[in-house]
Amino acid sequence: MGRFRFLKSLEIMPQKSNLSFSSNSLKSTTIFIAKGQTLILNSTPRSKISPWSVANHLNSYRSVHVTSDETQVSIDTEKKDPPNAQIERICKIVLTNTANVESSLDVASIEVSPTLVLEVLKRLSNAGVLALSFFRWAEKQKGFKYSTESYNALIESLGKVKQFKLIWDLVSEMKRKRLLTNDTFALISRRYARARRVNEAIDAFEKMDKFGLKQELPDFNRLIDTLCKSRHVERAQEVFDKMKKRRFDPDIKSYTILLEGWGQQKNLLSMNEVYREMKDDGFEPDVVSYGIMINAHCSAKRYDEAVELFREMEATNCKPSPHIFCTLINGLGSEKRLSEALQFFGQSKKRGFEPEAPTYNAVVGAYCWSMRINDAYRMMDEMRKCGIGPNTRTYDIVLHHLIKAGRTEEAYSVFKRMSRKPGTEPTVSTYEIVVRMFCYNAQVDMAMRIWDEMKARGVLPVMHMYSTLINSLCHEDKLDDACKYFQEMLDIGIRPPGQLFSNLKQALRDEGMEETAVVLAQKIDKLRKTPLVDRGQ
Repeated sequence: MGRFRFLKSLEIMPQKSNLSFSSNSLKSTTIFIAKGQTLILNSTPRSKISPWSVANHLNSYRSVHVTSDETQVSIDTEKKDPPNAQIERICKIVLTNTANVESSLDVASIEVSPTLVLEVLKRLSNAGVLALSFFRWAEKQKGFKYSTESYNALIESLGKVKQFKLIWDLVSEMKRKRLLTNDTFALISRRYARARRVNEAIDAFEKMDKFGLKQELPDFNRLIDTLCKSRHVERAQEVFDKMKKRRFDPDIKSYTILLEGWGQQKNLLSMNEVYREMKDDGFEPDVVSYGIMINAHCSAKRYDEAVELFREMEATNCKPSPHIFCTLINGLGSEKRLSEALQFFGQSKKRGFEPEAPTYNAVVGAYCWSMRINDAYRMMDEMRKCGIGPNTRTYDIVLHHLIKAGRTEEAYSVFKRMSRKPGTEPTVSTYEIVVRMFCYNAQVDMAMRIWDEMKARGVLPVMHMYSTLINSLCHEDKLDDACKYFQEMLDIGIRPPGQLFSNLKQALRDEGMEETAVVLAQKIDKLRKTPLVDRGQ
């Protein structure tokens, strides 16, 4: 006990991928899990959009869906969705039979449809290799139909594990089948940008001509948007300046994207320069532009200036949207300027806006920042009456603040309540909050109990959760359990952070378990050297 004082200062460490593969064949039936891969199987896909994100309002400007840190090309689905239970069953078969995916699926009596394939690929979006294996099995089944959407979902999944050679092979397949669209190249650019390979992201945009697709202004906008969302705003600005007038005439969407990019970097000086250039080119700010600038000032904690922009907006007869009210409620609430936040909430109601979950979540958060939890619960009741929630995000907000205030018993009670309610089932983010709570309060047995509940629901943990739990088990001298979860981490292909293994290794050595440490080190080395796709077996 007390050996590891690092527990309270655990950092979220980025997951790295160092992939290699020994085959050019996409048809291989022997699939290994990629190193560094995080598997998340949620019964309900969850957005990462923060309540005050400008994303939803930028959607009207783009043919892409935006999350808080990246651009996502839309993947259409058919109107009739397959049952969730069927999708979850297939995903569990794939995830529990990683070495024999196709043979395991063959004996499962599964009736394939285009929608089913697409939904399973989406669920496996964080398990690129397994997604590929499932796709290759599915294409041999009756009822399968190739589509741009299923290919794009597979490309998205493989892009997350940086398998760009495989991606370009898929692009060639799509070209032969005449399924290529501009969206496909937007996806590829996005995955390159997220991998910090900015030049390749731009090259993917340039390759559209080679594959017979014409670059249009929306594609140019998506490229600079991708670069901005991947925190390469300087390069986005360079591309914009280079291509402006020479290849594309920018529209207000182009400027809006750059405004948001600089705003997310909290570089208000550069944002204002873009704003002036936009006006010089004859574009007057609209509700989206104002929303972005207000959001940027709130993010930079310049709340008075944000409020001043709101007043300027009204003076120019530009009517604020619910999103702008949500932004101000969030910002002012987080600064414990509760009365002002509630004034904006009152204004939004007076303007006749339909009740929306993000706005109510912002108010719940504002009350929580001021530790008026009972008022937060009252707002949740109001959400129920309005038929807009509360949703999982609402509960996550309350849990965060209860735990921060040390009210862990109440937090656990709230967690159990949300777990029982249909439509508010905990996501991986919720489980991460609760597992961390128990670990930090030296209740690691409870953390493991929650972990088991999570797995039973088909939600697979991410790398950060493994780090938290394993470090806590080391701290409590529960080394057998620590090794069990570490082995589980390796089994699903997650390459552990160096610091995590260093901590576990030292704990094992302190207890005279050096042989176990050596065995785990060998397994990590084997994982590092295992090819992604192994031909000939």
